[in-house]
Amino acid sequence: MAPRRRAETMEENRAKLIQAARKAFAAKGFADSSMDELTADAGLTRGALYHNFGDKRGLLAAVVEQIDGEMASRAQAAGTGAGSDWDGLLAEGTAYIEMALDPEIRRIVLLDGPAFLGDPSQWPSQNACLQVTKQTVARLIAQGILKPIDVEAAARLLNGAALNAALWVAASEAPQAVLPKAIEAFQILVTGLLAHPD
Repeated sequence: MAPRRRAETMEENRAKLIQAARKAFAAKGFADSSMDELTADAGLTRGALYHNFGDKRGLLAAVVEQIDGEMASRAQAAGTGAGSDWDGLLAEGTAYIEMALDPEIRRIVLLDGPAFLGDPSQWPSQNACLQVTKQTVARLIAQGILKPIDVEAAARLLNGAALNAALWVAASEAPQAVLPKAIEAFQILVTGLLAHPD
């Protein structure tokens, strides 16, 4: 097989396994998903899973990275549509918290992800979100909208607040009831950074 075709096949196999795993993990959860069932669903073997991801946990990490990237894009789109940088910052955090109600996100990213992959703030996809937040915070400080505060500290605390609010909503027995409380608290915390609160 030519090297280019081999690389394309490997990429297709990765995509098939990630898609099958998303479906299985969302429906049954990570622990109850059988490697044999999800590889069969992808039309592949366990060997393909091991070759591409190392193990089932590696596959979960790839699925979480894909979904977390989609979450970041959705949050950024909400921020971009909000108008000003300040409104965008609030809209991004709020959108991220609201995604905790999505069953796939709730189960895979916010419940199983931390349980099996550890601290979400250490995930590579979260680092990408942090960089975007740092840029926004720096612009808002330069515009005099936010207090002159350490950019990285503020960005880490803002991202941490949104992430922990989403984790709280996801883990709650009554997520619909917890969501407005989490959003209100997040927005009040963020407003505390304003240089001149109204």
